[in-house]
Amino acid sequence: MALSISTPTTSSLLPPSSQVGRWNPLARSAKPVSFILRSSPLAARAAGGNAPTSPVDEIVTELDAVAGFSEIVPDTVVFDDFERFAPTAATVSSSLLLGIAGLPNTKFKSAIDTALADGECNALEKPEDRMSCYLTKVHELLNLYNQHDVSTDRLLFKIPATWQGIEASRLLESEGIQTHLTFVYSFAQAAAAAQAGASVVQIFVGRLRDWARNHSGDPEIDEALKKGEDAGLALAKKVYAYIHRNGYKTKLMAAAIRNKQDVFSLLGIDYIIAPLKILQSLEESVTDPDVKYSYVPRLTPAIGKTYDFTEEELVKWDQLSLAAAMGPAAEELLASGLEGYANQARRVEELFGKIWPPPNV
Repeated sequence: MALSISTPTTSSLLPPSSQVGRWNPLARSAKPVSFILRSSPLAARAAGGNAPTSPVDEIVTELDAVAGFSEIVPDTVVFDDFERFAPTAATVSSSLLLGIAGLPNTKFKSAIDTALADGECNALEKPEDRMSCYLTKVHELLNLYNQHDVSTDRLLFKIPATWQGIEASRLLESEGIQTHLTFVYSFAQAAAAAQAGASVVQIFVGRLRDWARNHSGDPEIDEALKKGEDAGLALAKKVYAYIHRNGYKTKLMAAAIRNKQDVFSLLGIDYIIAPLKILQSLEESVTDPDVKYSYVPRLTPAIGKTYDFTEEELVKWDQLSLAAAMGPAAEELLASGLEGYANQARRVEELFGKIWPPPNV
């Protein structure tokens, strides 16, 4: 839940007066939903739904090509190469803190309590207590960022897509606070989140694929497999179509990307979170800009007009209909995610309890 996303202070999106030599994660930055990996000369053609083209003498990589269709967000704990893959966003969660804590020569600060706000809420047993906790913690974090002159429109708060999380998102969005709903593994979750006005919905494409390989009996996944479709990619396409069919403001983010083909299959989606290994592979692959290959948008707003939704899928979602529509995959993966967040938060608290405050403080 405690997630802030911002463009680094060295970004070309910022006016020169606000750029500084170091990246201060609490500095002023561009809007959090403006992820830019690089300035691509292909973006104009991509916006028109055409395959990218480029001057004859220009070397174009696969990374250049895909960046013209979707915003590419590097997925890593620590950046080793700022020049090749400039950081476009910053996130805070218990899992990331746990990863950073294991790195050598890492220095820590005493801002752990606020960073672990998501863990505290997700550990609560009663769902109604979680919702109240989400709202309280978001406002506490807003006050913290406001003390550092970071305005509300530059922040996103990540909240699990339980019914209570979705309702918290609805209330926060009504206050002008942007939310990012995560652990979305079913159409019902995504549709309810879009109806609530969530700024970003995040689907874990690879995790659904992994579940489908080892399980059966989920109606939504079984339907996709019968059509010869990948479960994760099919959900992303369906949700994208739903959002554009209804004109919701929600942006769609794809995570748990396993390979380059996943990237190609998702071109046109708002955001793709890709591991550095995949980004490196894309950057090292030079392509002919005039060969269409996979460089065409697979997801366009037009699919919202042609996608065949059932009457049940177009309902106004409430707690009961959401619970009834969530299959075993979504239930299992959501529960696993919540448990993982809570466990990681406890582990991080234990770790920092041993090293902070230092003896001389």
